[in-house]
Amino acid sequence: MQLGSVTLFFLFIFSLLLSQHGAEVYNITPSHPLSEGETLVSPGLIFELGFFSPNSSGNKYVGIWHKDIFPRKVVWVANRDKPIAFIDTLASLRVDSNGSLELVDGKQNSVWSTNVTIQVSSSNTSLVAAVLSDDGNFVVKDVIGAGESIWQSFHHPGDTLLPNMMLGYDIKNRKSRFLTAWKSESDPSSGIYTITLGRRTDRPAQMIVWINGSIPFRRTGPWDKSKFIGIPDMDYRYLSGFKLDENAEEGTKYFSFNLPEKTLAYVDLSSQGKIKHMRSENGRNWSLKYESQQNPCNIYGACGAYGVCSVSRSPICKCLKGFVPKSDHEWSKGDWTGGCVRKTELFCERQTNKKSVPLQGKKDDNDGFWKIIRAKVPDYYQYITSLDLEDNFNDCKLQCLNNCSCLAYALVNNIGCLVWYKDLIDIQQFSKGGVDIYIRLARRELESTPTSRDILREYIGKHGPSELLIYDFGTILTATDNFSITNKLGQGGFGLVYKGILQNGKEIVVKRLSSSTGQGIEEFKNEMLLISNLQHKNLVRMMGYCVKEDEKLLVYEFMPNKSLDTFLFDPMRRGELDWDRRFNIIQGIARGLLYLHHDSYVKVIHRDLKVSNILLDEKMNPKISDFGLARIVEGTHCLENTQKVVGTRGYMSPEYAMGGIFSEKSDVYSFGVLVLEIISSKKNNNFFLYEKQLGFLAHAWNFWSEGKGLELVDEVLGDSYSSSEVLKCVHIGLLCAQDNAADRPTMKDIALMLSSEKDGPQPKRPVFILQNSVSHPQPQYEHINSSMNEATITVIEGR
Repeated sequence: MQLGSVTLFFLFIFSLLLSQHGAEVYNITPSHPLSEGETLVSPGLIFELGFFSPNSSGNKYVGIWHKDIFPRKVVWVANRDKPIAFIDTLASLRVDSNGSLELVDGKQNSVWSTNVTIQVSSSNTSLVAAVLSDDGNFVVKDVIGAGESIWQSFHHPGDTLLPNMMLGYDIKNRKSRFLTAWKSESDPSSGIYTITLGRRTDRPAQMIVWINGSIPFRRTGPWDKSKFIGIPDMDYRYLSGFKLDENAEEGTKYFSFNLPEKTLAYVDLSSQGKIKHMRSENGRNWSLKYESQQNPCNIYGACGAYGVCSVSRSPICKCLKGFVPKSDHEWSKGDWTGGCVRKTELFCERQTNKKSVPLQGKKDDNDGFWKIIRAKVPDYYQYITSLDLEDNFNDCKLQCLNNCSCLAYALVNNIGCLVWYKDLIDIQQFSKGGVDIYIRLARRELESTPTSRDILREYIGKHGPSELLIYDFGTILTATDNFSITNKLGQGGFGLVYKGILQNGKEIVVKRLSSSTGQGIEEFKNEMLLISNLQHKNLVRMMGYCVKEDEKLLVYEFMPNKSLDTFLFDPMRRGELDWDRRFNIIQGIARGLLYLHHDSYVKVIHRDLKVSNILLDEKMNPKISDFGLARIVEGTHCLENTQKVVGTRGYMSPEYAMGGIFSEKSDVYSFGVLVLEIISSKKNNNFFLYEKQLGFLAHAWNFWSEGKGLELVDEVLGDSYSSSEVLKCVHIGLLCAQDNAADRPTMKDIALMLSSEKDGPQPKRPVFILQNSVSHPQPQYEHINSSMNEATITVIEGR
């Protein structure tokens, strides 16, 4: 077939492809640019390319999105850093005969271009086309040959990774592909976060999120052929189809994923630096498969060199064994980034400094290793490639021991032997997953290891009240049937909770803080000291404790009706809470808080008052429980500030959640939310009125301000309630949950209002920031289980 015939053939094909369905086209050619109002669609109608304007934006862009899935997710933007004015309706996207793709505005000024061309003869002006593939790849092709691509969007990623797209690098050709986040949800321009595949060829690859391209923000840990081991909650269910391809000779390493046919998916980097994986099995809506947690320990180097971070304890940072804070002053202020320094010089270092002394010393002098379990491997790991060390632990250990520069080692499944020669930084300790890492220490540090039992016994001897019983661990095991799953009641703020029966038939509750929970001894000491010295009929009573090796146990009286949420939020049981019982529960909680704030020998701020921390005895009387987060406020102090904000979202006051400032008014705010929940049987952090865009407090305040306060009452009560008591409690709840702490009453005021006809002032209209803006960018959230039946405990790094 001669060239002229070829040309006529392709012109005929183009005429077919250019047939439009409405404003849809199937390719862009030199004679047919894409104008506003038109969209380029893929052959299977899966993807669509066109002009768009983000919400509240005055700019216009050319982007690609999944055609029929809403809400629309833009997966690639051509002119992300060079927008067109929204009012410009004459812009177009065109391709010239040399294969250069160009976006021009209404005045024909070039806004964006691929700047990639091929040489074709002037007689073949129609043989270049831009098409959109069913995998979302936007390709400029030379159709004279075998459809060879001139340029493709997959080689120029935006903020989204699609199936068959690759992230990584080609060292020989100096090419790199990475994701760059949007500046904000409504601004596609390049943001501060990028994610790259680590560029070292001598170590297993990891993903790193950077700030401004140079400051590490978070990292995944190395890839072990199936997952990134530094993300324990990202398991095979989320990573099915993900793979890492590398060619050492060519100097290439690329990360990609593919999925079964008809399954749509993407992975993106958000404007807050979070990684999210979405899938659609039906082609109509998205389901979340994975989203990186925003917790302070995920921030790169949160605890500095030789510091280990765990969100399961407070404070979150501690030094590795054998190390102490580099600056006690900075650590006392909650700034741990300076890290830790070694307490005792290594034998290796001592001998190196004494150049005339042989390296090998007495066996008892040589350095040893201390194991940290369930850890995220530190950065700057090196891979020992000379040995097949998959199952050879001793060889890995010797590789490190025989090298004075080696500071730690780990043998990782599916990877092999990793060693460290630089300061150990960005270590986390998980409650599950992770790997065992062996840290090099001087022999002296390995020989003196006080156990948590020793520390606690010393503490209890100094501070523990004599009336507390000391239980034998065997007694607890027998009572709980070896912590049987059938006896598990739930999970408290700092440990698992079990029911037990002593040999005398007395029922007990055991809170277990063991090494498996990842919790430290500070919360144990805090709760034991506080609750054992606080005596009130509306506070749960502690009976004793048990300490054995790493086991730390608190023993409480058993509450046969469990926690308030087992009734309040259960459609089948909330009818058992008539109004008299609900009003009695509100009064009992108020009396308990009044005791904590004003009548006990010390002022105590609970800091985690919520419906699941209210236990009910056999007569349905309320008792406040879970004092693991409580604080004593000494003297006349009314305000305290913490670098570590702890509590539960929806119950935390604005000044505490956003600024770390807590006082008795913080508990008052939680009490107000709790009162409104008791009246309505609605969970505050699950309630949102979409048609009016109102959260729980907004909804309650609107009813109150419109004189409809009784409409908040749980419908199962019918008309069986006291209108005056209900309105009084709604009034009190809204007064307590006001945004400004100074506007809230004290528990003394509340007790007076509950027991008399005294009216309080009118509650102010809440701002509702914490109710509706659950994705506020500044706090760093981490959720861990904190109650038997209820949402989460939220740990936030204070500003």
